[in-house]
Amino acid sequence: MQVSETLAEGLKRELKVVIPATDLATRLDEYLNDMKSKVNINGFRPGKVPVAHLKRLHGRQAMGELIGNLINETTTKTIEERKEKPALQPEIDLSDDDAEKVLAGEADLAYTISYEVLPKFDIVDFSTIELERPIVEISEDEVDEQVKQIAESNRPFEAREDGAAAEDGDRVTMHYLGKLDGEPFEGGEDENGQLVLGSGQFIPGFEEQVVGMKVGGKKVIDVTFPEEYGAANLAGRAVTFDIDVKGIEAPGDVSIDDEMATKLGLESLEKLKEIVRGQIESQFGAATRQKVKRELLDKLDAEYTFELPEKLLETEFDGVWKQVEADMQQAGKTFEDEKTTEEEAKVEYRKISERRVRLGLVLSEVGEQNKVQVTDEEVQKALFDRVRQFPGQEQQVFEFYKNNEQALASLRAPIYEEKVVDFILELAKVSDKVVSKDELLAQDEDEA
Repeated sequence: MQVSETLAEGLKRELKVVIPATDLATRLDEYLNDMKSKVNINGFRPGKVPVAHLKRLHGRQAMGELIGNLINETTTKTIEERKEKPALQPEIDLSDDDAEKVLAGEADLAYTISYEVLPKFDIVDFSTIELERPIVEISEDEVDEQVKQIAESNRPFEAREDGAAAEDGDRVTMHYLGKLDGEPFEGGEDENGQLVLGSGQFIPGFEEQVVGMKVGGKKVIDVTFPEEYGAANLAGRAVTFDIDVKGIEAPGDVSIDDEMATKLGLESLEKLKEIVRGQIESQFGAATRQKVKRELLDKLDAEYTFELPEKLLETEFDGVWKQVEADMQQAGKTFEDEKTTEEEAKVEYRKISERRVRLGLVLSEVGEQNKVQVTDEEVQKALFDRVRQFPGQEQQVFEFYKNNEQALASLRAPIYEEKVVDFILELAKVSDKVVSKDELLAQDEDEA
């Protein structure tokens, strides 16, 4: 086998590989010798088929299989010997003009390997990175407010007397049917919908028009969906709802005590507060994690400037752009609505793609150098978490991931990233900074 480098420009590499026809012929004979003990051909005893006869019958097909295997084998070996790491799967170019002669054993096998190598860069000293970790101190008032909301959501209700009209605070059970331009719209019907009047759970103007209705009462009400409503086909649209009241219940008293906690399956009010505090800490802890991770990635992004593999970048950008187009189509918006143009948006999202690729390469290199590993148990847990998101389709989703290496890798990747981030944070200088809840939960304007 002869290998010659035909291109070494930046990260791009191109190699020409030539395997002499004599080598192919030797390998073909070995292949057919192995085959003759496995095939049954009329007129010949098992293992006694002449190689020449096999070559006439199966030579072309065998040579095709042999070439495919040989290209994979030699490509991997060639790149390994060069101690290079391709950014993506190398591309193989085998001239169609020579293919017939190669298959017939009349020409050398010559093909080109094209790929981009991963860039080389030095890892910074993470102990020089200084970060502020925003934390919220959870007050008793915060816990008490959450407990109050839990108590309110579990408030008892009792049926109102016959003929009573619904008032603010009452829980109304009703059948409602929403219509747009006189036609029912998806998601606009509930046979036994429950609504606490005055809670603000429904579209503005809906609850006020139910006040005063009685059991058995029917009514058509007019409301308008908010401009920012999630469903594009309903945002800002005027609709009607056919209302049929089935029941009206008056609110009972709420007591925040051990008895209330017992009804929730807990031994005491103190235990309920302990659980609530833990939930708040978990919520704020996740937000703190995201903030400090974002700050770390920003600092790493500022530390590194190196050439990116073009095809890796294009692959990332294509994925990002497809998601942008899908999101805009779902929201029913145009670039004009976002006060930009498609060209300007592409420039911005290309910058985002470059950042993602660069940071991905940095984190990957850090993880590899420091032997960060994702265990099978961690992937299994992520898989089960994913499966639970599809009730009724668990088995199909499980089989999809189990039989799809790329899909399984998509579960492993974020776990690996988080473990590498943890590794860096252990080495960086991280100081805590007390902030308000609003400051912690505020979204960064340029977050992506």
